[in-house]
Amino acid sequence: MNPFEFLAEEGEEQLSIELLSSEEEDAMQREDTPDELAILPLRNTVLFPGVVMPINVGRDQSLRLIRHANKHGESIGVVAQKDRDIEDPSAEDLNQVGTVARIIKMLRMPDGSNTVVIQGKKRFQLGETTQEEPFLRTKVSDYVDNVDPPSAESRKDLQMQLEEISMMIIRKSPNIPSEAGIAIKNIDSLNFLVHFIASNMGAEVKQKQELLALDSLEKRVKHLLVLLNKELQVLELRNDIQSKVRTDLEKQQRDYYLQQQIKQIQEELGSDPHKEDLLEKKNRAAQKDWPENVSERFAKELSKLERMNTQSAEYSVQSNYIELMLDLPWGEVSEDDFDLAHAQKILDEDHYGLEKVKERIIEYLAVLKIKGDMKAPILCLYGPPGVGKTSLGKSIARAIGREYVRMSLGGMRDEAEIRGHRKTYIGAMPGRILQNIKKAGKSNPLFVLDEIDKLARDAHGDPSSAMLEVLDPEQNSTFYDNYLELDYDLSRVMFLATCNSLATIQPALRDRMEIIEVSGYTIEEKVEIAKRHLIPKHIAETGLKASQIKIPVGTLEKLCSEYTNESGVRGLEKRIAKLVRNRAKEIALEEEYDLAVRPETLNDILGASYERDRYEGNDVAGVVTGLAWTPTGGDILFIETLITPGKGKLTLTGNLGDVMKESAVIALAYLRAHAADLGLDPGVFTTWDVHIHVPAGAIPKDGPSAGVTMLTALASAFTQRKVRRYLAMTGEITLRGQVLPVGGVKEKILAARRAGIKEILLSESNRKHIEEIDARYLKGMRFRYVKEMIEVVDHALMQVKVDKPLNVVVPPKKSKDLSENASK
Repeated sequence: MNPFEFLAEEGEEQLSIELLSSEEEDAMQREDTPDELAILPLRNTVLFPGVVMPINVGRDQSLRLIRHANKHGESIGVVAQKDRDIEDPSAEDLNQVGTVARIIKMLRMPDGSNTVVIQGKKRFQLGETTQEEPFLRTKVSDYVDNVDPPSAESRKDLQMQLEEISMMIIRKSPNIPSEAGIAIKNIDSLNFLVHFIASNMGAEVKQKQELLALDSLEKRVKHLLVLLNKELQVLELRNDIQSKVRTDLEKQQRDYYLQQQIKQIQEELGSDPHKEDLLEKKNRAAQKDWPENVSERFAKELSKLERMNTQSAEYSVQSNYIELMLDLPWGEVSEDDFDLAHAQKILDEDHYGLEKVKERIIEYLAVLKIKGDMKAPILCLYGPPGVGKTSLGKSIARAIGREYVRMSLGGMRDEAEIRGHRKTYIGAMPGRILQNIKKAGKSNPLFVLDEIDKLARDAHGDPSSAMLEVLDPEQNSTFYDNYLELDYDLSRVMFLATCNSLATIQPALRDRMEIIEVSGYTIEEKVEIAKRHLIPKHIAETGLKASQIKIPVGTLEKLCSEYTNESGVRGLEKRIAKLVRNRAKEIALEEEYDLAVRPETLNDILGASYERDRYEGNDVAGVVTGLAWTPTGGDILFIETLITPGKGKLTLTGNLGDVMKESAVIALAYLRAHAADLGLDPGVFTTWDVHIHVPAGAIPKDGPSAGVTMLTALASAFTQRKVRRYLAMTGEITLRGQVLPVGGVKEKILAARRAGIKEILLSESNRKHIEEIDARYLKGMRFRYVKEMIEVVDHALMQVKVDKPLNVVVPPKKSKDLSENASK
């Protein structure tokens, strides 16, 4: 039932009923209530005092009651049923609170049914039943409010709230006539206003009965306000939904009509956008120098597009496909700049060092200049973060005059990112390889594949396997994209991949690339990079002038050695940016400052310096400095060995991997086998326990390169001889006594220089790696090459013992007699 539905009923006889005034209401309340009343049960509604209501009478018992009361002029009691489905309710099936009513009129309807119009007078409470036939009669008593009525001011405020929310409901509901608002405005009694609104609102019978039974006018008003607010919210929501639906339908119809009108106007003017679009595509295709099979495919796809309805969903898919064919630079290439001196100059301007990479680029240009045509190389720059691998791509593109595109492969899991999706899928698109070629506008750009070692795989496929075709010079001339469904020539693209680790790259993929190792920088190189690139860059970004800040070489060296511990220059760049921002702050605050940033001021600006491992001397037996490679560059580590009397137990700590543990076992086994060469009693290995520890226990460590270091540490511990000063070493060992080569030599040398090491011991097989390194990296360093493990011990251990050496001997065995006497 809608709010105030009684006021809007159609097809009923219209009754002229005056609204109840306050005086009439008071008169009704003063009337005496009979001791007994005939009870009329109501199924679907509740009668409120003062309200006039038509009731459709259908049950025989109710009809007898109405006729009897109307004949004798008696008042009746009207009570709502608890359960509407009960056909012949008893007193127990009725609510306890009802309304005394008088019969105004009985009507005989055209369909033969009977309708009675009644008016409520006052509330009553049911008592015991006195009669059940021919209709129900019970004793009754007055049901009055137990709380004093609200004050006049409070009554006025409550009445205003009721009128306001009722008027809002009337305005928003299309089924309530405006006359209902007039009726509400003319009711001066708050009590009757509550009853009038409650009687005609669209609430459930149970909610109306609860309202009738409340023992306070103020409670009834507040409860009614809650119900009306809910009704208002439902109306507003319904109106919003209808408004949106109506708006959407109107917009669709409007768009359709406008499209039809535009179409008619264009036909009258002799223009057709569809035909013009097709003509434009044909003209663009005529200018393309593409292979014959591509030309045939284009003509076929364009013919299919011509037959399509422009309003269909397939039209946009087909149009996008043809646009891709037209946007791809089939056979369009940029001319390479063969001025080798100019190319070398640009590479040197943008990057300091990286000589191997520059040399390889110049070699490529030289061959291309002589031969005129060759397949582009596929290079992979391998090295720690921050050494300029990615930015080098831009420099190479600028040096040789090619377009530059970059694709980050980090975290890529879906093979379709490389090969594209088939057109049958919704939202299909070409792979990122062709998207970037389209973006470059040329078929021979410099294409950077960034972080190729971080390709992932999952249920969607293995993108690293999809890259095999892209990076194979023998296959990429016919690269197949699932969306394009045609072979595309990638052989002229110069691919430049970057990675931090070769271990995670698929072997077949690694085999297709030319690996160029990009090692870390020395302190001197970092200082030069800072002077040439980093400082000018951040001065420009901060808006300062070069004359407002100076960072001397001494300050830069301290930044490199004490505030960073890296192979690249990212950390250094952050520190320089902090120094420049600090100067900008001083200028903005008009503070006094020294033009040059002195080394002694770094602590105030940057805070405490970085705690890094430094060489710690040779005063303790069994402590040897080793060299390690990490993904961020090189580092030094200390192998600490301690022996204690025991039974020859070996303990390894420091979060060591299996390979490193095996190196310790091999070193100890070698010492046992060659104890005589070191002047040791073989018995000491069974009477002394050995504990080997590598500090920084939270960091996992593994690899074979610490083998010679562990051998030297064990030999020093058992002989109590000092290790040669400022010596570090790296190399793998075998049970036969050989020293094998290791990798990451340049990073380890840089780490040794940062730690103050002056001499490095390596395998003879690493000599060629040292000779390939620029002399600048080796300045101030001495190298000792060995083939046998005994050479390591002979060179590393001095003849001088440490202060307060342990007496590492086999303890004497007690005789049997002495043992027995001691036991007695």
